[in-house]
Amino acid sequence: MNFENIKLDITDQVATITLNVPERLNACSLAMADDIYTALDLLEDARAVIITGEGRAFCAGADLQSKNDSAVKGGEASYAALNQHYNPLMLKLARLDIPTITAVNGPAAGVGCSIALASDFAIAAKSSYFLQAFVNIGLVPDGGASWMLTRLVGKARATEMMMLGEKIPGEKAADWGLVYKCVEDDALMPEAQALAKRLAAGPTVALGVMRQNLAKALESDYAAALLTEAEGQRIAGNSKDAREGAMSFLQKRKAEFKGE
Repeated sequence: MNFENIKLDITDQVATITLNVPERLNACSLAMADDIYTALDLLEDARAVIITGEGRAFCAGADLQSKNDSAVKGGEASYAALNQHYNPLMLKLARLDIPTITAVNGPAAGVGCSIALASDFAIAAKSSYFLQAFVNIGLVPDGGASWMLTRLVGKARATEMMMLGEKIPGEKAADWGLVYKCVEDDALMPEAQALAKRLAAGPTVALGVMRQNLAKALESDYAAALLTEAEGQRIAGNSKDAREGAMSFLQKRKAEFKGE
């Protein structure tokens, strides 16, 4: 399927979604958000997904100059745009049953910052930065930022990012624990691809359950987390990969997982 605002490639069970409006620094219009949402339904047999940006940016935030973008036409229009386009995308990313990686090249601002940090593994290039720019235009962070940032870096640093609206460079983001790691620019995609291939060769059912367990653990108490783990273990334990893992252990060989 051809998209207007993104590219989708699936090779060796790794899907790569590339935000593809480089002349606009991959600013995320409503149409781009919808394209990403649709692409996430077309991953077929992919067992890991990478999201990155074309050119010198990951995503500069919502497209404030898009003629058709109602997100900048006042509070009511912004509310509708979030609930009809951006929020469904963020929930779709959260509910995927395969591991997600973001390869963050250049700026990740506004909702682009939220997309970048919504992955299981955010890898930042040294030239990248993360920016909650909303305060600079009299708005508030969205795309799940207020939920996400407090859990990633704590209230004090989340407040700094949101209320001061200053850039957090890739290396600082890694020091904070905001991202998985920071690498040289030319190592960004090789690093992301190597990690994606490793995850795609793993026990996909178990990895999908881990994603959901981690998300639920952020909102549940200890007893609920224990029950969630038990339920997840039942799902993973009934998979073919779990049987293969047990047999490989007994036979003293490397497991060959099929994602089933």
